[in-house]
This record gives sequence, C-alpha cells and structure tokens, in this order.
Amino acid sequence: MDALELKIEKAPLLTVQETVEKGQSLAGATRLQLADALRALDVPERDLRMRSNQLWHWIYHRGVTDFDAMLNVSKPMRALLSAHFTLARPEVVSEQISVDGTRKWLIRLPPRGPHDKGAEIETVYIPESDRGTLCVSSQVGCTLNCSFCHTGTQRLVRNLTTAEIVAQLLVARDRLGDWPGAERPTDGFVPDAWRAVSNIVLMGMGEPLYNFEAVRDAMGVVVDGDGLSLSRRRITLSTSGVVPMIARAGDEIGSMLAISLHAVRDDLRNELVPLNRKYPIKDLLAACRAYPGLSNARRITFEYVMLDGVNDSHADARELVRLLKGMPAKINLIPFNPWPGSHYQCSSWEKIEEFSDIVFRAGYASPVRTPRGRDILAACGQLKSETEKLRARARLMLESGIGAEGMYATAHGE
Repeated sequence: MDALELKIEKAPLLTVQETVEKGQSLAGATRLQLADALRALDVPERDLRMRSNQLWHWIYHRGVTDFDAMLNVSKPMRALLSAHFTLARPEVVSEQISVDGTRKWLIRLPPRGPHDKGAEIETVYIPESDRGTLCVSSQVGCTLNCSFCHTGTQRLVRNLTTAEIVAQLLVARDRLGDWPGAERPTDGFVPDAWRAVSNIVLMGMGEPLYNFEAVRDAMGVVVDGDGLSLSRRRITLSTSGVVPMIARAGDEIGSMLAISLHAVRDDLRNELVPLNRKYPIKDLLAACRAYPGLSNARRITFEYVMLDGVNDSHADARELVRLLKGMPAKINLIPFNPWPGSHYQCSSWEKIEEFSDIVFRAGYASPVRTPRGRDILAACGQLKSETEKLRARARLMLESGIGAEGMYATAHGE
C-alpha cells in the first residue's frame, strides 16, 4: 500500500458517532437526532413525533435561535429544552465581501473535546441576479493533495458532522436575512429573489465522498420539504473521483454530480489529482456512465481547470470529447485561480476560448466559469483555513492522560 492509499484509507477513521448531548445545539440535527434529544428529556413516546415536528418547523422553516420564540410549544417544554440544549450557530470569525458581491465566511466550530481548540472552515456565497449559490465544506482540510488546489495544501484535520454541514446553510441564511420576515443586508449584493440561497454546491473544503454518511444525512435535512426545502436538483456534489462511492451517492443522495477531471491522460491526472493513481480515468468514467438517474435532464458536469501549457492544448480538448462520447455531460471550464505559492499559471483567454470552441462544436455545453471572489481568495480552489491538525490518535492519548513523550512517539512513529 503506497503513502497516498494509506492517507486516503485513514480518513474515515476520523469520523465520530453523531449524537446530540446535553448542552449541544439542536441547530443542524436530523429528525432522528431531535427525537433522541426529546427522548432524553423523558418526553413520552406518543408525543415524540408531534414535538419533533414542532422543533423542526421552528429550526428549519422559521430559523429561530431561541426556544422562547417557539410560540406553539408550551412554556414548561421550552424551559426544559433551554436547560439542556441550545440553538446556537457556529461562530462567524470573519466575513469578507468581494468587489463582485461574493461573500466568504470563516466559521469556527465548537470544540469537540478538551484538546480541540475549535476547527475553522470557510463557506462561500456567490450571488447572481436571479439566484444565490452556497459553496459548502464537508471536511476541515483535505486528504487528496491536488497540486493546483490551495485547499489541498491544508492537511485533513477531521470530517465535519452532519450538524456542522447543515449549520453552514443556517449561518448563511442568518447573515443574508433569508428567513421569513427577516431583512436582507444592505452591504454587498443579494439577489432580489424569493430565496437568497437557492442552490448548494458541495465544492468547499474536503472530499464529500470521504465523509459520505454525514454529507448524505445533511442533505437529507436540506431537502426536507417541511424545513429548508431545497430541491435535490439544486444541489451539486463535486468529487475528485472516489469511484466506489459514486453509485451510492446517486442512490442515497440523489443530487446532481460534478467530477473534478482536469486532465485526459492518466499520467497528467496522477500529478494534478493524485487520487487518480487509485481510481484511473477509465474506472472513473465507467462509474459516471452508470450513475443512477443519468439523463439529458441530469447531466454530469465535468470540471476542468485551465492550466497554461499543462492541459489546455487542442489535442487535450479533442481527447476530452472522445472520452465523454455518448455521455450526457457538460464541461465546465475553470480559469485557474492563483494562490500564494502555486507554480501554475492560468491559460490565456485565447486558449480557453479555442478549447471551449472544440468542445462546443462536438455537441457539449462548455461554459467558462467566471472567476468569482478572487480578491478575497474565495474562488474555486482557493479555500484554506489555518486550523492546525492534531491527529485523532494524539488527541485520544491526551484525553486519556498519556504524556507528551508518548504522544510524540506515536505521532512520529506512524
């Protein structure tokens, strides 16, 4: 087993059993977790469904942050809930607003143990005239080390929980006044639409399919028609190509699918997307062709970052067309977004247009993604928080009372 495979296989070990404990926030909880929380308060089984529905409505339809705002819940029940739980959101450490209206929030998550300082993630909101897209993170850091991606330079700290993934949408709706009766902000641009956040892309920090269960359950909360109520067709999951999980994503999440392709030859993709060494292009495209529900109405988007002199030749464009022949697909061309320390350059606009023309003439939509939020490092591939990694094993040893010498030996003996 090579170092890359070892690193990837270890990622799921960072997940934890998701329960809601005393003092925790119910914002982001699933229906099952809400029922468990009420059960812990000795709410009778016959009342669990009704009480859970009440909480669900107030948390996810109304967006309340205080149990006392739940007007159809009895005062004794509100007091009981307040004594044991909160509706707090993660802390917004900073908000940056780009000249083009893009917003980036640095969000600090609550500590999950005495040796956890509170991990930080970045979430980005991209407004357009008729819609708003929220770019959501699924992990703190990333395990894939794609060479053109700034996020890939931050080692994986841990997976996000279901609640932490959902909370990013709650934070965005809070900040954008996207709840019934709330006021929209006057700084920056927010679309004049029924919903400020109308679309979600799982394209933030991390590989969603290496945190599958939490992502699946979070999207279950997001699409529930009695709460946040976003259509599955307005959710796009982007993966670097975790081939064994792609079919499950189609069956259990049912979102639109985007593939971070970026190269048409295995030797180059091995360099750009090291996961390709484990799941080469042939296997990846076979999984895409078998994606549940694939049709002209549910095309797969192939993301292709344009790197000057690397993957932007006419031959590359023609090979891309050949590889995707017969598959309902769209090719999303992404001008490379520079970040400090990167050795890549963005292809010229002339090269990008020529590449797009070849793909378009072959019958595939080939839009060029307009770079958004570059001035605040919020564009595709630019996200990175400064959270330091404390390995799960080291944290467990500290919490078990093992001294620094033992922790150091373990960390450096892996």
